[in-house]
Amino acid sequence: MRTRTLLTLTAAVAALSLPAALPAAAAATPVLTTGSAGGTPVAVGDTLTASLASGTSATFHSSATGSTGVSCTASQFTVTVTDNPPAPGTATESLTAHTFDSSTCTSNVTGVLGVTGIRVDNLPYTTTVSSDGTVTVTPPSGSAVRTTVTLRTLLGSVNCVYQAPGLTGTAGNATNSIAFTDQHFTKVSGSSLCFANGYFTATYAPVTDGGATVFVN
Repeated sequence: MRTRTLLTLTAAVAALSLPAALPAAAAATPVLTTGSAGGTPVAVGDTLTASLASGTSATFHSSATGSTGVSCTASQFTVTVTDNPPAPGTATESLTAHTFDSSTCTSNVTGVLGVTGIRVDNLPYTTTVSSDGTVTVTPPSGSAVRTTVTLRTLLGSVNCVYQAPGLTGTAGNATNSIAFTDQHFTKVSGSSLCFANGYFTATYAPVTDGGATVFVN
């Protein structure tokens, strides 16, 4: 009996001395996920793409309230994710391509017959997406967000070059979109057919990662 009592006591003491098993810590939700808010983390190195939201156009008008300028119904951007920290936070991307299909572009500027091309210069740009939905596009140090619009006129081809210090947009989970509204560019070179100021407006949706929609957390 005494031997059994001692063995029982020894076992009890040993059990009490073992550390309690701790539950595994849940992985923090990153700023960018796919499938849903709080879904699958977007991996660093992933490529995200988006075209214009269905039924919309990208416009480059001569004033924030006017309708004169250039309009395109096909445009796309491509970014590579370089950092996707836990939310709330700010994810970082590299904007490697931003294209406009000139065959879908038109102009109502007097004296302009058509749009030959729109080229985004000085790529890549640094893009950030914050948990509050703020999107920023920043050019390399010492440069600017720069766009060359080539117009076809009766007198031949005209290059209109515009630039901005950066762009600010908004990301929305309802349509997995990124929207830019009246982003101001100024003309740095070009003929009198090139308006002095350009205001860029476009909504890109859905933003996808390998076909999966991207959410901001």
